[in-house]
Amino acid sequence: MEVEPFSLPLSTPLETAAGIIETRRGFLVRVDIEGTPGLGEATPLSGWTESRPACEDALRAVDDPTSALSDNRLADTPAARHAVSLATLDARARAAGRPLYRYLGGDGRVEAVPINATVGDGTPEAAAAAVETAVREGYPAVKLKVGARDPEADLDRVTAVRSKAPDVELRLDANGAWSERTAKRLLPEFADRDVSVLEQPLSAGSLDAHARLRDRGVDIALDEGVVEHGFDAVLAADAAAVLVCKPMALGGIDVARNVVRSARIAGVDAVVTTTIDGAVARAGAVHLAASLPGLRPCGLGTGGLLGTDLRSDVAPVTDGKAAVPQGKGNIPPR
Repeated sequence: MEVEPFSLPLSTPLETAAGIIETRRGFLVRVDIEGTPGLGEATPLSGWTESRPACEDALRAVDDPTSALSDNRLADTPAARHAVSLATLDARARAAGRPLYRYLGGDGRVEAVPINATVGDGTPEAAAAAVETAVREGYPAVKLKVGARDPEADLDRVTAVRSKAPDVELRLDANGAWSERTAKRLLPEFADRDVSVLEQPLSAGSLDAHARLRDRGVDIALDEGVVEHGFDAVLAADAAAVLVCKPMALGGIDVARNVVRSARIAGVDAVVTTTIDGAVARAGAVHLAASLPGLRPCGLGTGGLLGTDLRSDVAPVTDGKAAVPQGKGNIPPR
């Protein structure tokens, strides 16, 4: 197995709760499965996965990719497992002569999957203008970042967005910024403004507190909470109506697919998103979404945040949809 480091600068530094991200650094992984090559990507992200050094150590310790996956030795390094799993699935899909989404179990040809636009923190006027642009570009859903400002300011932003875009599906992502009391006060206001989903309103620690926010007119989604507690615990606590599944943080598109399918059986919805990954991992996430019919619009349009990428024109976004690669495996080799 070959491990190749890479570094991808962002087009504009991104401020997050964990700090400012200027560059995404990770590893391309190349495997050979019974004579067929496969390519995977590990792009660790602080707060979501293992550290970059831990990821590299785990990858360089792998001598047999198949054994490393079967004996679960990569369970504590999800980004490393993601890379090995994606590379292995890529090779097997190529050997089978099928696009990855078909190899995963997708039924029929899927040309594209709907995705959401993301609008960051800004004034009410700026948020409304950005959402108007997203609607014109064909996005069926928009996720508005909230929680960085006073709650009343966020209400003003949501009101402004709705005045300009009354019909688009509107989601909010608070990244754990609020207290339970604040969230309970805001939820009826959001419901009145036809907000469909409120993602991670509270910190990831308390599932019971999220459960107490359920059934208030807006679906509660968990993102960080899924990674911290695991799907079984989220389900047992009845803490979410929607799971936000990041393959890189969960340990692979195979793991994420099992989570989505199990959630659906339990009556819980799910979406697939990325962690500002390179083109190899983003393509894998698009294949994952394509293999699961009926998903809500997913968060797969993050390639525009990168100044450079591992590949060009992979799963391009047009009219609010990401094109699904149709060649053998994940993406065409080069």
